[in-house]
Amino acid sequence: MNGDPVSASESAIESAIASAEAHSAHNYHPLPVVVASADGAWMTDVEGRRYLDMLAGYSALNFGHGNRRLIDAAKAQLERVTLTSRAFHHDRFADFCTQLAELCGMEMVLPMNTGAEAVETAVKTARKWGYKVKGVPPGQAKIVVAANNFHGRTTTVISFSTDPEARADFGPYTPGFEIVPYGDLTALQAAVSANTVAVLLEPIQGEAGVLVPPAGYLPGVRELTRERNVLFIADEIQSGLGRTGKTFACEHEGVVPDMYVLGKALGGGVVPVSAVVSSKDVLGVYRPGEHGSTFGGNPLACAVALEVIAMLRTGEFQQRATELGDHLHHELGLLTGGGAVEAVRGRGLWAGVDIVPSRGTGREISEKLMDRGVLVKDTHGSTIRIAPPLVISKEDLDWGLDQLRAVLSA
Repeated sequence: MNGDPVSASESAIESAIASAEAHSAHNYHPLPVVVASADGAWMTDVEGRRYLDMLAGYSALNFGHGNRRLIDAAKAQLERVTLTSRAFHHDRFADFCTQLAELCGMEMVLPMNTGAEAVETAVKTARKWGYKVKGVPPGQAKIVVAANNFHGRTTTVISFSTDPEARADFGPYTPGFEIVPYGDLTALQAAVSANTVAVLLEPIQGEAGVLVPPAGYLPGVRELTRERNVLFIADEIQSGLGRTGKTFACEHEGVVPDMYVLGKALGGGVVPVSAVVSSKDVLGVYRPGEHGSTFGGNPLACAVALEVIAMLRTGEFQQRATELGDHLHHELGLLTGGGAVEAVRGRGLWAGVDIVPSRGTGREISEKLMDRGVLVKDTHGSTIRIAPPLVISKEDLDWGLDQLRAVLSA
């Protein structure tokens, strides 16, 4: 449990970073660490230094790096067949759709690959449902979303983002969306009209800093959408599949949406897998040729996702997220009021920590933690996000928290 370097040389790291900077688009600003291998909650760089992963691929690695069950499932499928395209049936597809629908308490699944693709699919589905089922006039469908959302970076999705970095210089923007403040039921009620087909929300806003809505908000959204004949779409790409201590974050308030949008952890950190899961009345609007994906629902993806579903059915990971999450938030809570941390938010093994600006930006704190062998990610100024793999041990979690305390007390 330490981040001490094995080698004093930085040449391999500097060379890899310089090459990446020279030959890749600068759409990310990663920390200067070059990972070569990983296991569980730990990653090792090209020079042998170990780092505790406290980000878990934005929840894509809920089950840890190199999870043996997931790797074995992938290897077994790699020896059989990896891709057929949806031009043909394959023997893993029906089980995947059936079992994922059951896990969600839904009826039908539309598989894709990335989270952004799944959100785009949800938007198309809601519009199609609005025209074919609700009777909205052609071209008039409206979807209500929340400010400070993060649903991806496709052209359509950034059209309803309030993040200037995501939007600037990418217009013209796709119409048909109305943005309201997150957590404000009154504003949401005023925005829903006869032509509204859906309300699309993150049950917990991840990129915004792990923002948990006020108690009663999600049930209020559910009641309003049901009364107005509007679909409630829950983007659980980051919050779902065990991260918050429940299979879905909506469960904390006893809410079942009309549609789940899933991704990240569904592929176990092995392959990209995403899906829209809903009822027959909603997903039944599609006809052949109206939507698709060459790789969506491929045999390899289905094999890995089936193992993810099996692991979630045990409840083990939800329980770990609950117990370790309680410990995480207790320890982080002790840091508030001491002049270094302004606020802590989150649920389960997921936290947003607002650092007092005079102590440094989120990036600066992340870099200092990296120097001590802990990897986190900053967002929006002085906020850092903590989201370790659900397999992390309490001892490793405590060691990581010790490094945060040391950084903040320096």
